[in-house]
Amino acid sequence: MTTEATRAATEAPGAPLPILSHWIDGRPVEVLPEATGPVYNPATGKVIARVPRGGAAEVDAAVTAARAAFPAWRDMPLIARSQIFFAFRERMWQHREELARLITRDHGKTYPDALTEVLRGLETVEYACGLPTLLAGMNTPGVSTNVDAHTLRQPVGVAVGITPFNFPVMVPTWIYPIALACGNTFILKPSSHTPGATQLQAELWKEAGLPDGVFNVVYGGREAVQALVEHPGVDAIQFVGSTAVGRYVYETGTHLGKRVTSFTSAKNAMVVLPDADMELAADAAIASGYGSAGERCMAQTLIVTVGDAGDRLRPLMEERIARLNVGPGMEPGVDMGPIYSAEHRASVIEWIDRGATEGAELVVDGRPFRHPDSPDGFFLGVTLFDHVTPEMKVFNEEIFGPVLGMVRVSTYGEALGLVNGHQYANGTAIFTTDGGAARRYELDVDVPMIGINVPIPVPAGYMSFGGAKLSAFGDLKMRGEDSIRFFTREKEVTVRWPEPGRRPALSLVFPSNS
Repeated sequence: MTTEATRAATEAPGAPLPILSHWIDGRPVEVLPEATGPVYNPATGKVIARVPRGGAAEVDAAVTAARAAFPAWRDMPLIARSQIFFAFRERMWQHREELARLITRDHGKTYPDALTEVLRGLETVEYACGLPTLLAGMNTPGVSTNVDAHTLRQPVGVAVGITPFNFPVMVPTWIYPIALACGNTFILKPSSHTPGATQLQAELWKEAGLPDGVFNVVYGGREAVQALVEHPGVDAIQFVGSTAVGRYVYETGTHLGKRVTSFTSAKNAMVVLPDADMELAADAAIASGYGSAGERCMAQTLIVTVGDAGDRLRPLMEERIARLNVGPGMEPGVDMGPIYSAEHRASVIEWIDRGATEGAELVVDGRPFRHPDSPDGFFLGVTLFDHVTPEMKVFNEEIFGPVLGMVRVSTYGEALGLVNGHQYANGTAIFTTDGGAARRYELDVDVPMIGINVPIPVPAGYMSFGGAKLSAFGDLKMRGEDSIRFFTREKEVTVRWPEPGRRPALSLVFPSNS
């Protein structure tokens, strides 16, 4: 069923639940109701659609279609390929508000937040439009006597993206535009919790003139992931999700000879020095910790305060928390929407229970919150802990919800030690008015994405995103030049055209560059 038909059926009172479909070989693949699972609107708690639960059969069909489409797509002239990208970019821009509404409906984040997600995804699409210039190789004439050399980049084959629920447009568009622009064909395995925006992206590629089989979508859970990782027809995989699954994808995929990177869990820390602009730091802590209900891998969930910074920062944070408006994401003036699922809401509540049991001071408790007009929605208020310590689970593990923990230390060195000693290393930030301290931090900290007076260090679409330690598996980051390297194989060609009548004599001496 198309996205337009799905939306109309969802909005029609008493209408049967629409059934979404896989997208294979340029067309929707209908499924029987018994082979589907529910899609919830987290703001109401109601089932709004059904989504396929694909497995090995659907994966094999998608791989077959992608492999069949690969030779022609690989050999298509770069400018012709780029023209399809420009057409897709225009359609994505035209449908940006519809994509944002679908994100809010399925995920729960506020509409302005969802619209920004779409626009950030568009940045990478725009970057991919100009990829022909970045795929150029090197040409070095005269590397030796009558010998020239050049390099060229070619696609790896069939690429896969396994993406999470929290960014159903931005994260996929950080992956597939570069994979496709490099000449690969692609299979997207998105989250089944947020399928609406995925379905529309597939339809927009069709409208843009992408050949059938070049872009495919397969929904499903563990069986679909396993089938993609183990399928011999898959050449490369980029994964975004939990550390446990990401480790499996990386270790199994690389063992089978595939090119794999996994971007996994996080527990980001924001260091606040005593000289920081406390108003700015309080705004940053609240925005990064509670935005999108804390369901961001770049959320700053630990606030490490140095010296008396905690005593001055905490009241400012409490003032801002008291003004937050929690409600349905499409309502104007709402700051934070619901948790994406009932199961995850229960998990976050368990983490709050654990933090209180471990001895952290529960300053603000979000557990009792219920939305008066949407009592069945998956809503949760925001939670603030103080005096969190490194021995606590709530310090060490990712909660992925609207839960902030304040940590108090005496010195910059202690703060740095806590950040560098953590098992996760995705993003970090430091808030200070001291340029020397900021410079020292960017040199000292063992985290690849750093913000200086910026809470969520996620740069523009042409710059790379990645992590270290248990936050990433693989050598290359996502987006930018690293993604071009990931989705291509470089060939080096050495050429000699002897001049007529001057063929060199046979020699077993190792060639020299003279």
